[in-house]
Amino acid sequence: MPDYGHPLRFGSFLTPTAATPLRPVQLTLLSEELGYDLATFQDHPYQPSFLDTWTLMSFAAARTERIHLSGNVLNLPLRQPAVLAKSVASLDLLSGGRVALGLGAGGFWDAIEAYGGTRLTPGQAVDALTEGIEVIRGIWDTGDRSVLAVDGTQHHVRGAKRGPAPSRQVPIWLGALKPRMLRLIGRVADGWLPSLPYLQPGDLQRGMTTIDEAARAAGRDPAEVTRLLNVGVEASADDLVRLAVEDGVSTFIVMGDDEGGLRRFAGLFHEVRERVAEARSTSGTKERSRVRGPAALARRLPGIAYDDLSTALAERAVEPGDAAYARYRSGYLRGGAPGLALRPRTVPEVQEAVAFAREHRELPLGILSAGHGISGRSLNHGGLVIDVSALSSIEVLDVEAGTVRIGPGARWADVARTLAPHGLAISSGDYGGVGVGGLATAGGVGWFARSHGLTIDHLTAVELVLADGRVVRATPDDEPDLFWAVRGAGSNFGIATSFDFTAARVGTIAFAQLAFDASDTATFLERWGRAIEEADRTLTGQVILGQRRGGRRIAQAMLVVDADDPDTVVERLQPVAEVAPLVQQDVVLTTYDQVMGLFSSDEPQQGQGEPHTHSGLADHLTPELSAEVADLLDAGASYFFSIRAVGGAVSDVPSEATAYAGRSAAFSLSGFGASSRFDDAWERLVPHLSGSYLSFETGIGPVWLERAFPPAHLARLRELKRRWDPTGLFRDNFYISPSVAAEGPAA
Repeated sequence: MPDYGHPLRFGSFLTPTAATPLRPVQLTLLSEELGYDLATFQDHPYQPSFLDTWTLMSFAAARTERIHLSGNVLNLPLRQPAVLAKSVASLDLLSGGRVALGLGAGGFWDAIEAYGGTRLTPGQAVDALTEGIEVIRGIWDTGDRSVLAVDGTQHHVRGAKRGPAPSRQVPIWLGALKPRMLRLIGRVADGWLPSLPYLQPGDLQRGMTTIDEAARAAGRDPAEVTRLLNVGVEASADDLVRLAVEDGVSTFIVMGDDEGGLRRFAGLFHEVRERVAEARSTSGTKERSRVRGPAALARRLPGIAYDDLSTALAERAVEPGDAAYARYRSGYLRGGAPGLALRPRTVPEVQEAVAFAREHRELPLGILSAGHGISGRSLNHGGLVIDVSALSSIEVLDVEAGTVRIGPGARWADVARTLAPHGLAISSGDYGGVGVGGLATAGGVGWFARSHGLTIDHLTAVELVLADGRVVRATPDDEPDLFWAVRGAGSNFGIATSFDFTAARVGTIAFAQLAFDASDTATFLERWGRAIEEADRTLTGQVILGQRRGGRRIAQAMLVVDADDPDTVVERLQPVAEVAPLVQQDVVLTTYDQVMGLFSSDEPQQGQGEPHTHSGLADHLTPELSAEVADLLDAGASYFFSIRAVGGAVSDVPSEATAYAGRSAAFSLSGFGASSRFDDAWERLVPHLSGSYLSFETGIGPVWLERAFPPAHLARLRELKRRWDPTGLFRDNFYISPSVAAEGPAA
């Protein structure tokens, strides 16, 4: 039999005993400590002396950090497949992608029937398992917009809601011995999980052959099926090496609940790995962490060295033929179709991803934290995406000082929820689904802008992986030039892997939603601008305008007042409420995390095409600017126009202190359009603007950079680009070229 080249892994097979309920958890923790890759658990739901396996796995996942978990194997006749699919995906998401699904067709039918299950013949059990796998994968396939319908004899669903999708392709391993089950594995499963003590001489080899033949007949590469084996504690290194090299087994799971046995078996890991690696070197067998079938391989794009990825990156990489690829087809507003998405989990893996990008310098490169960017530049067509969403830690370093360390993949809603119990908050945009990485390198206009400043104004340190792969920590004292550049133009200088912030003390706040009759739009905007500029700094917010309805235009305003006294809140809102006739109002006392939660969604992003937005900063809403905005809206050039309040604490910071330069502005304007008419209308606003905030801009090229960065800022940024990224690896998000001549649309 062949060696399929799968990486060697080792697991434990534990009994979910109820007599000492914490014992299997302790053995799981020991397995993780000893370097096991996997902890698996028996599943006999009808056994009164056993804990429920799924509950035990969930508890063990919460207690561990690294080790993967699986049933060995879950009893499908007593676990409804659609619900099981949601359970598996949920635990996978909660555990950071550490779940596998081991399934069995049944057995012990008297006990199963006693618990309400249906007694099946061997043939019916195989059919039921086939149907169950179809249901499970259908629930996970959130990229498929069709009605989920499985009209099986034992399992059937019609119209069941898909999702949640697991964080990656969860492998389905089947415990099986008989030929029909083995053929099912070859056709649809990801792994074979038998127990060596139950195999007769020749069974293992015959099983491998049957699976391989069925896989080929189904158009699959036999190596798509991982070969696992439950073995006794007495297994020797010689046994394991032979089974790996001669029979193709790559995952060995030791049966038994004895601590000494687990330690002894763990003592074999190093020797077995070394000997198998030596044998593979001699035979020319290349290790393959993940094997894709012919259909998936056919969707690979030319010019990408997919097979050159390290084992760590390859395990989680997403290609166009993978089930998880739907995540990279859509951002918040923009569609995409990258050739490869890399999903590093650690700083060294980010370094490896950057090295891979350097080797593919000719391809577009997107950096994705949550995919909520208005411009959609975290995605691309045919290029690479480095998805840092797994670097999502949120750590309060010092409650009294308010110091916080946050990963780029965290979402701001999660940050707000984590800080709220400590009475802390970081002003961080107005939508909780935004990722930390993009906002914290651009600016961050949030609900506390006038009272607390921009998000970047609370940044004290940032760790970056540079274009050459070095890891640098930039602070006001260490690499201060880089620290300056990151605060407003960070996407040009590296991939941020962590941020240190000083959070502000924030308690109860007021959140107001006001609707105005803004039919006289120019007058409304003038009065709105004056009222906001004259308001107490504790008041920040935005107003949104769109098309007229029945000749009337309604302006929707959302405001935060950083105060907890109702009388104070009313006093500070009243002048703003008087700028135009109110048609609706709602004011509540709440907390910042609840406000951020209002504007956050876990639904899959469905943006397609190319968004068309422009951005500008205005020192004041002058009569001239207000009139131009009114004309733009009346002409139908923009269907959504937002004016956010800045000024206040934002303006307290000198323009030259950060790469973000628009400190004199009291307002940040952004509009959404769909044609060149919108571009032309926007240009009539430009003479009345003092800058631009690139987070809301889709225009590319020198003119947009010059609007965002004054000449001195842009000259300094180009100089720093020459120092930190001279080849322009990071060039697909408002590229600042080292030289003026080369500046333009991303290559």
